[in-house]
Amino acid sequence: MIDPVCGMEVNESSQYKTMYKGKIYYFCSSACKRAFEKDPEKYLREGPKGMPDEEGHH
Repeated sequence: MIDPVCGMEVNESSQYKTMYKGKIYYFCSSACKRAFEKDPEKYLREGPKGMPDEEGHH
């Protein structure tokens, strides 16, 4: 699986996941999960952006 926010490889055992429109998305961190949940359409439309800015790194 690919984290839809940062593009990193994650597996299904990740504790960070969310369901959107009947599909489960997995994330490497809570920051990515929060970013996706804030604006899922943006990430699905434009693809991974790198780590969210709020973490202070990319």
